[in-house]
Amino acid sequence: MSDPVTLRSFIQRLPKTETHLHIEGALPYQLLQNLYPDRFREPPPFWADDFRYPTFENFEKILIDHAILWYTTPERYREAAAIIFEGLKAQNVRFVETSFHLGIVEFFHISGEAIVRAIKEAAPEGMEVRVYAGMLRNHYTPEMKPVIDDLVNWDLLDGVDLHGVEVWDLEPWTASIWSRVRDAGKETKAHAGEFGGADNVRQVVEELNVRRVQHGVRAVEDPDVVSLLHEVDATLDICPISNVKLQVVPSMDRHPIRQLFDSGIRCTINTDDPFSFGNTLTDEYEALGTQLGFSERELIQVARNGFEVGSMPAVVRQGALEELDAIDSAQPR
Repeated sequence: MSDPVTLRSFIQRLPKTETHLHIEGALPYQLLQNLYPDRFREPPPFWADDFRYPTFENFEKILIDHAILWYTTPERYREAAAIIFEGLKAQNVRFVETSFHLGIVEFFHISGEAIVRAIKEAAPEGMEVRVYAGMLRNHYTPEMKPVIDDLVNWDLLDGVDLHGVEVWDLEPWTASIWSRVRDAGKETKAHAGEFGGADNVRQVVEELNVRRVQHGVRAVEDPDVVSLLHEVDATLDICPISNVKLQVVPSMDRHPIRQLFDSGIRCTINTDDPFSFGNTLTDEYEALGTQLGFSERELIQVARNGFEVGSMPAVVRQGALEELDAIDSAQPR
């Protein structure tokens, strides 16, 4: 692979997508520094390359404790999203799929539809943004049931995603809601195969009928599940640095994306929660190139995957794919 400077320049040239991004988990640190300059003067310790979260629960608590300091109104979502999207645009990202957590709606009693609108209003020129409502596996409570039932009527909402602890049982309401959302012309995703094993991936594919699995890396543990992903033409929206820092995988050079990609599974590369991991999309591509042996042509294919699967206007897709084809054609044979 190229030297680091050349590789970074090459990655910058690639038009890219970000299809697995939690808006709360992308909270710009500068906003907390502006709010509480004494408390957040120094960069957080969890940005260190060698930092590892001991448990998912620890990661989740740290993230929530920080996110609720900022995400209290739709206006604050708009302000944060504008900074997040400009940072992605500077990395040549053209298309973004981001989710917001319905728990914020419940906790602060604010309008989820207003949050979706605020996020979309923050999209800069030249970037398409899609917004998903994320919910937990046990979120269909008496208080949240009316909100979740009404998601199909949110005109600006692009879809739903299943968040949180994967090892919790998949409750019966979930399949019904996911089906209704698709019938309403919206997209469906689910987190699986991160802390849950390969069976967890099979479950969301077969029972929720999703074709966009967030993470999904532990599918590699069962060849039959890998075959299933091939059969249904599923996409794995993978976040390698997140997987390492959460100890889903022992190290980057042993990340199963190499095996999954080589097997022909469509994989995209994303950041997940940049606030929690101190990562950028460029960092993710660099990790593939420097630690997993991805060639420049393979990085082009990773970028292409995002444009092939994302729900964007045809003109945006075609333009990006033509750019990638031109870059590919210029590569040594």
